[in-house]
Amino acid sequence: MANTTLPRGCTNLKLRQAARLASRHYEGFLREAGLKITQYSLLSHVVSLGPRRAGELAAAMQLDASTLTRNLQPLVDAGWVQVRAGADGRSRIVEATAAGAALRGQAQRAWKRAQLALNARLGNERVVALHRLLDECIAILDPQDTEPTDE
Repeated sequence: MANTTLPRGCTNLKLRQAARLASRHYEGFLREAGLKITQYSLLSHVVSLGPRRAGELAAAMQLDASTLTRNLQPLVDAGWVQVRAGADGRSRIVEATAAGAALRGQAQRAWKRAQLALNARLGNERVVALHRLLDECIAILDPQDTEPTDE
């Protein structure tokens, strides 16, 4: 009898496969707003957090600075987000434009339909369990939680 308690296969591969399938699902709904899921997530954070330094935004989204810059550019080019100089001249402030805030509202309705459709397909209990498990794993894997402090 095979031992079914030991993990089999590559966890990273399985996570990436699931993430790609989930992204395709959400993008099917967000297409009407003209956004990809990564663009929606970034725009949504910018709108909900309000004007923020780029470093703060990157930290809130758990992105590195270069990824944030690369992902911001299409939103800036489209006129949905603006990046301006911060108070000290070295920092940059990221904020949504009026057009970006309006697009986020439209995209949020599409995202809600995508979320409800995914919940229906997977079942609410499975989604709740998945969220709980992912939250636990993120907390364990987050390097910010494991770095020693000076205290």
